[in-house]
Amino acid sequence: MNRYPLWKNIAIAVTLALGLLYTLPNFFGETPAVQISAAKAANKADGALLEKAEAALKQAGIPYTGAVLDAGGIKIRFADTDTQIRAKDLLQSEVGGGYTVALNLLSSSPAWLRSLGAQPMYLGLDLRGGVHFLLQVDMKAALDKAMDRMAGDIRTALREQKIAYSGVNRDGNQIKVKFRDQENRAKGEGELAKTVPDLLFKEADEGGELFLVGALKPEATKRLQEYALQQNITTLRNRVNELGVAEPIIQQQGAERVVVQLPGVQDTAKAKEILGRTATLEIRMVDEEHDVATAMQGQVPFGDELYTERSGAPLLVKKQVILTGDYISNAQPGFDGQTGEPAVHITLDGRGARIFQQVTRENIGKRMAILLIEKGQAEVVTAPVIRTEIGGGRVQISGRMDTREANDIALLLRAGALAAPMEIVEERTVGPSMGKENIAKGFHSNVYGFIAISLFMMFYYRLFGVFSTLALGANVLFLVAILSLLQATLTLPGMAGIALTVGMAIDANVLINERIREELRAGATPQAAIHAGYERAFGTILDSNITTLIAGVALFWLGSGPVKGFAVVLCLGILTSMFSAVMVSRGMVNLIYGRKARLGKVSI
Repeated sequence: MNRYPLWKNIAIAVTLALGLLYTLPNFFGETPAVQISAAKAANKADGALLEKAEAALKQAGIPYTGAVLDAGGIKIRFADTDTQIRAKDLLQSEVGGGYTVALNLLSSSPAWLRSLGAQPMYLGLDLRGGVHFLLQVDMKAALDKAMDRMAGDIRTALREQKIAYSGVNRDGNQIKVKFRDQENRAKGEGELAKTVPDLLFKEADEGGELFLVGALKPEATKRLQEYALQQNITTLRNRVNELGVAEPIIQQQGAERVVVQLPGVQDTAKAKEILGRTATLEIRMVDEEHDVATAMQGQVPFGDELYTERSGAPLLVKKQVILTGDYISNAQPGFDGQTGEPAVHITLDGRGARIFQQVTRENIGKRMAILLIEKGQAEVVTAPVIRTEIGGGRVQISGRMDTREANDIALLLRAGALAAPMEIVEERTVGPSMGKENIAKGFHSNVYGFIAISLFMMFYYRLFGVFSTLALGANVLFLVAILSLLQATLTLPGMAGIALTVGMAIDANVLINERIREELRAGATPQAAIHAGYERAFGTILDSNITTLIAGVALFWLGSGPVKGFAVVLCLGILTSMFSAVMVSRGMVNLIYGRKARLGKVSI
């Protein structure tokens, strides 16, 4: 009656062994490490690079405890964080700009465990330390930027097709193209339908003048907004790679927001500065036909904007953008060959190089302004006179900047331009010491809760309380093993979920034990009472766990961030508690009492 077949006992034993195996890595802790990975497709982290890194460390006298090459790159372990930071600075200068050198923390678990795929859970920011940002994307600015780009494409297309027009202007969310006659307007309408398919054009006559008015199609608006968000995520990922952060989390939240989590970041101020900046580059022509003094009095000519150079001199710059940061293929800090001042050397892609060469050929003797735009504010970095046609796609930015600014600007431009400005709407920083304190508090709360529940169960239910306690321990073992196997990220809400699971899991054993007591009071034999207790309590246990599971699924579906983490642990804990409370505890009861044909009493 109360005996499991051999295969079921073996299945329980194997499950417990696997649970212990995949839980073990979480008890070995982590060691500081430096990770080297390829930043470009042309570069590879291979054995030769590993030998080079080891040789550099030995030559500098920096001790390391191990080095390995795997699919993620080269990982070198160190005894402490001070040595880790020294090694990171050395290796960054040794391997060059084609590789990303990042600080990391690696599991100290033995190699035989890692060979079996047993890895510890990742630790979230609140346990490991680091920085969390929630960024809001300015979708209006994204659409404005797209409309400006389309206006430039319209001018280029009409000029190339030799279609006469009088002007192209933006009017809010519309672009108005003015034509001289009906024939050219008809030609222009056909050409622009192919050149800018995202705009829907309609003919309009205003005061005897002929216009084509283009407005964004609804599907194009949605697509441009989605593109802006994804482009910003890609750019942020590139910037994080440039910062050298291992295992960052960069993901979309809602329709207009991006979450950036950088675990283990030590220079949080630098991370905030780089991620929060929205540097984009624009090259425009200087308007030398109108008087700057008149513009300073408030009479800025139509199609111009008034700026101040870094030297303090006022400058009239045309609104029409010749080139943007979208055409940049590389940007490196350096120095001006003539003055020796810090500068940024930019390489344009093929199309950008052709446009730049054509513009410089047609405007020799005129001034060209290079603007750096951050958070919607444009600044004229330099406005040199075009002395000759410039080919090859190489541009230099210099002008009253220090070495640090040159490095930062090069990083931002190299990582890619943001499709739309972003604003940090939420910021959280957790220091490494606070992370260790959170781990200790979370661990102790779970241990103390487990001990308190165990003492109560053993006092109230005697030997059956011991069975319940062991089943509860198995439940925690299974839960941690599954989270480790899934490589889940453990946070404080996740630890709260484990504590809640411990409290809820014992509820099933309480129901079983009380049911056995009721059967004994009703006069059933001990063997029959045990059998009836497990069989009749199962329905109640199932119903209560299903209702809680529904709540957990709803939390995961509707929640975000920490709430989802809590919901995942809760749902997994419900599933593991069902198995441990029913299968594991009954397996132990069967081993102790099931083999006795005539059982006089049970310790409950």
